[in-house]
Amino acid sequence: MAAPIEVDVGGRTVRLTNLDKSLYPSGFTKAEIVDYHARIAPTIVPHLAGRCITFRRYPDGTDSDGFFEKRCPRHRPEWVQVALGPGDRGGGIEYCRIEEPAAMVWAANLAALELHAPMALAADLDTPQALVFDFDPGPDTSVVECCEVAMSVREVLEAVNLNGWCKTSGSKGLQMYVPLNSSGATHAACADFALAVGQVMERQMPGRVTTVMAKAERPGKIFVDWSQNAFHKTTIAPYSLRARSTPTVSTPVTWDEVDDCAAGRDELRFEAQDVLDRVADVGDLFAPVLTLEQYLPTPKA
Repeated sequence: MAAPIEVDVGGRTVRLTNLDKSLYPSGFTKAEIVDYHARIAPTIVPHLAGRCITFRRYPDGTDSDGFFEKRCPRHRPEWVQVALGPGDRGGGIEYCRIEEPAAMVWAANLAALELHAPMALAADLDTPQALVFDFDPGPDTSVVECCEVAMSVREVLEAVNLNGWCKTSGSKGLQMYVPLNSSGATHAACADFALAVGQVMERQMPGRVTTVMAKAERPGKIFVDWSQNAFHKTTIAPYSLRARSTPTVSTPVTWDEVDDCAAGRDELRFEAQDVLDRVADVGDLFAPVLTLEQYLPTPKA
């Protein structure tokens, strides 16, 4: 193993270890993970800042059992900020906050390959900043069918003057964020709305969509996971790596790309270097999710 080194990241000193260790079966090393985190930091940090971040760590690589870490490690540098978030029966716990590139590099050194973020900011845990549709492909389906459902959901949203932005899950599925960034939103209202839209999809695409959580209901169908809007839930952050056999990334995509995928012309699969190239070319496709103010329709009495 290579000797530990210390690097300067934006005026912070970060200690790096085992840089030559392969953490993906494809051979992608810890050094390459650190490099990706450092280079994507300016783009991903705005989507993480101010939130209670859950790490999914793989110190022995993605072909081993990783673990979720909600509580920020006690051995963190003093400049890694924390925020009080949902905990166990004993009350809230301190989560890590990723507020700067150095924190991204530090997380990479922990083998925190996946970064999961809630819809709400730590300063106002009760108010989601966005609603999420998580399209999860059941057996005998793929991201192609996810994109078909997403295109139909887009039409429903347009009918109530809402816009959404899609990203790959970095695994098998697709997610759509509907930015809110407005007062009055609640987790319960977001979950209810997502479920209602999912039930519309069940009627429009019979036998192809389900909102039922039971896995027995999922073969051949896309599960519209409306429960991701719950207070305690997190979703893989845009631009986060995933712990697969290769370094795939949860990647924002355009509606033209979603349409192409639905037609079978694109598989929407991106790895770390692909994403760095995309960001250099088109910037942050998910930026509007952070700023656009929208309101859910008021339920009829």
